[in-house]
Amino acid sequence: MRASLLLFPLFCASAFGQFAGSMAPSLGSDLSGNWAPAPHDEQVGNPALVEYYGVPINDAARAWGLAYSPLRATMPEHQCQVHLVGYIYGGPLNLRIWEERDPQSQKVVAIKQYISTYEQTRTIWMDGRPHPSRLAPHTWMGFSTGHWDGNTLTVLTTHMKAGELRRNGLMESDEATLVEHFIRYGDLMTHVSIITDPLTLTEPFVRSQTFRLTIPEGSNWLYPCEYVDEVVGRPRGAVPNYLPGENPFLTEHADKLHIPVEAALGGAETMYPEYTQKIKQLRAVGKSK
Repeated sequence: MRASLLLFPLFCASAFGQFAGSMAPSLGSDLSGNWAPAPHDEQVGNPALVEYYGVPINDAARAWGLAYSPLRATMPEHQCQVHLVGYIYGGPLNLRIWEERDPQSQKVVAIKQYISTYEQTRTIWMDGRPHPSRLAPHTWMGFSTGHWDGNTLTVLTTHMKAGELRRNGLMESDEATLVEHFIRYGDLMTHVSIITDPLTLTEPFVRSQTFRLTIPEGSNWLYPCEYVDEVVGRPRGAVPNYLPGENPFLTEHADKLHIPVEAALGGAETMYPEYTQKIKQLRAVGKSK
């Protein structure tokens, strides 16, 4: 009996330790805080016109991109058009993340994000709810559900509107889906996005950004976008565009980098290191002409 009493505290300590360990969050599983792009990170926004290399676009997406005129951004309908959730993290922004918990159980119902660009509030549901019907309304931020893989928050987003894949005319359709991974390392957070689109891409398109925890928090949280008439006298209903074969910027970026225009036109093969051999072959053919 006496031996049992002596061992009881050790048993309780061991059991409590196992219980606490199972309840304790894994490393990096709390993303709460105010974040800003890390200064050393390359921004994915504002690519050049006809800079499609590294993007696995199909012929239809390429044709759409070549029809795009940068004057499209001057139209009132597009001046304040929100970036899609798969693209919005790539530019200058402030990002606030917090948890929304059930008031009784204190279980995490959702992870909320406030994105300063276009003042978007995003909800990532963490309570296991299913995605809605494919006929449900589509939005700029889409419908997102998440779960933890160790210290990585993995998010699936559907029901996004059609919008910019890159800010040079490349688009993604409203059938695209997005998988994201948020991984925290102390005051740094890596964000990886993987876009799959059956209508514009032949392979998934992967991007990544790095964020740094900002203490104190960053400034310029508000984005009061207001459209104006930037082009005077434009006929009502006119939409700037280039007809097939008439894009004046077709070779501009390729000439700047001294690469064949075929490389600048993108496609899945341009994502891989082996494509450098194809560039050498294209250059050799060009010199022989």
